[in-house]
Amino acid sequence: MDIKILEMTDTKARFVISNATPEIANSLRRCLIAEVPKMAIETVEFHLGQIQGGAEDDNEEFESVSCLFDEIVAHRLSLVPIPSDPELYVFKKDCACGGEGCPKCTIMYSVNKKGPCDVYSGDLEPLGDPSLKVKDELIPIVRLGPRQAILAYAFAELGTGKQHAKFQVTNGVGYKYAPKVEIDASKCDGGATCIDVCPRKCFGKVGNKVAVINEAACMLCKACVKECKTKAITVEGNKTKFVFTFETDGSLTASQTLEQALSILEKKFDDFRELVSSLET
Repeated sequence: MDIKILEMTDTKARFVISNATPEIANSLRRCLIAEVPKMAIETVEFHLGQIQGGAEDDNEEFESVSCLFDEIVAHRLSLVPIPSDPELYVFKKDCACGGEGCPKCTIMYSVNKKGPCDVYSGDLEPLGDPSLKVKDELIPIVRLGPRQAILAYAFAELGTGKQHAKFQVTNGVGYKYAPKVEIDASKCDGGATCIDVCPRKCFGKVGNKVAVINEAACMLCKACVKECKTKAITVEGNKTKFVFTFETDGSLTASQTLEQALSILEKKFDDFRELVSSLET
């Protein structure tokens, strides 16, 4: 399997895989969705009761309540994309701490806001490494009214999309057959009607002849095939070549996500090969 990158940003990837099969392509798709690990908030501890204001609040007392149940606030916090590096963290069940929570398997955040105000994801403050600050700071969490407050501690841990959607790094994961567009020069009458009818401008004039100038842009609509009266054009999907696209939620970069997915997929294939070999012996 060969990979050619067409577009790669922090949150979006578009690439072509060739010398593959639909089964391999779908395995990569499922791996991107469900197998790549990321950090997400799993536990939230809320302070209950009254909260004393600071000097700027004239020692005003605030009640630890809001217009939403704590369960709803916790759910919203759990969906906030947490900066993740799977190489630095281990799954809690595999950690040397025995699952109690330590810097190797857990990231701890605090949120402390007093109303009236809106609480956003940017109000999550990491306890320790400031580089773990949430990147998307404008995700709304809850609105606090007068004398309302929130004081909570949130604990993020590593998980995968097959456990819960909050651990899913990617969205909009999809692929299609790479287009294969050909013109039979012996049948083409040079009428060039295919140039005007193609919505993606795949055809153009090269000298006096009609030619395919942007094959990659083809979306397999076959409008050109229907328009061509001499049946000179053939359009089909290449069943060994696929165009992939996906986006991330920002917890990992698109490059990190693709590398992780490929590494996980390779390990799964190796493990399966070893199992099959053991059966043969």
